[in-house]
Amino acid sequence: MHYKVLLWDLDGTLTDPKVGITLSVQYALSKLNYPLPKVDDLDWIIGPPLRESFKTLLQTTEETLLDRAIRLYRERYQEIGLYENIVYPGIPELLSQLKDKGCRHLLATSKPGVFANRILQHFSIDSYFSVIMGSELNGQFVEKEVLIGEVLKNVPSELHSKTVMIGDRRFDVQGARANHIDVISVGYGYGTVEELHKANPDFIVQSVKDLENLLNEDLV
Repeated sequence: MHYKVLLWDLDGTLTDPKVGITLSVQYALSKLNYPLPKVDDLDWIIGPPLRESFKTLLQTTEETLLDRAIRLYRERYQEIGLYENIVYPGIPELLSQLKDKGCRHLLATSKPGVFANRILQHFSIDSYFSVIMGSELNGQFVEKEVLIGEVLKNVPSELHSKTVMIGDRRFDVQGARANHIDVISVGYGYGTVEELHKANPDFIVQSVKDLENLLNEDLV
């Protein structure tokens, strides 16, 4: 199958956001006087909606407290955290190469769109994307299934069979399946081997190079 439309996740797929996200979570927890997990014990929060992660971290469903935690997180993240981030080596070249071959890139991230735009601009990869879609700050479109459905409104229905979601967590697989498109899981992000195998994507690749090989093989 020849994929013409590529939906990309951001965190753990295009960029490694670990430092900015984990330090911003620690910042919020410290302001709330909660114990601080080590940075390396916070990998699991990269990918899922932030509110769900804070429910687990704070052991609460109290909306006022969750709102405050998210507000504190964003206080640091929007000024500092979103730049504590690196693009995975090989990603800009891959985006460029595929675009030159006629592929269309769309971003589908649960991260707020306002932050996603700034990150792509910061790393000068925003120009590769015809659609940059994230969640709203009020939580709308944070669920991957809903978000992907919204992004696909920009793709003619006859191209859905030539469309693939590329992401690093089970949420990307579930969101793609719910919208009847193929999905590639990347093993270099933040989904565990067990998580990805259990989610059962169409393909699992272990590196950016493997992803490049798969997509180019697909274009032959």
